Amino acid sequence: MNTDKQHINLHLDAHTVGLDVPREQEPNYRKAAELLNRRYQYYLKLRPNASAEQLWMYTALEVAVALQSDAREKSIAPIEKALNELNQLITNTIKQ
Repeated sequence: MNTDKQHINLHLDAHTVGLDVPREQEPNYRKAAELLNRRYQYYLKLRPNASAEQLWMYTALEVAVALQSDAREKSIAPIEKALNELNQLITNTIKQ
């Protein structure tokens, strides 16, 4: 397991966050920061009078829901594959 770390600074709205991250994960952290900034700006335009705290709450909630949805899809994928194979087997058996 590679434990090589590097220090990066991420800009989240008006804040700078310094982190020591695994070198191979650095691009993922930068992409995540870009995503968070885009979603924050979206909510800022949608709710210009909201506080920064409220905007970050909306942003965090959206990202958490996306993670939950992704996790659910990944957990049922093997079941869907097995069901599709079973359906194909049944269809082939009926045709014979």
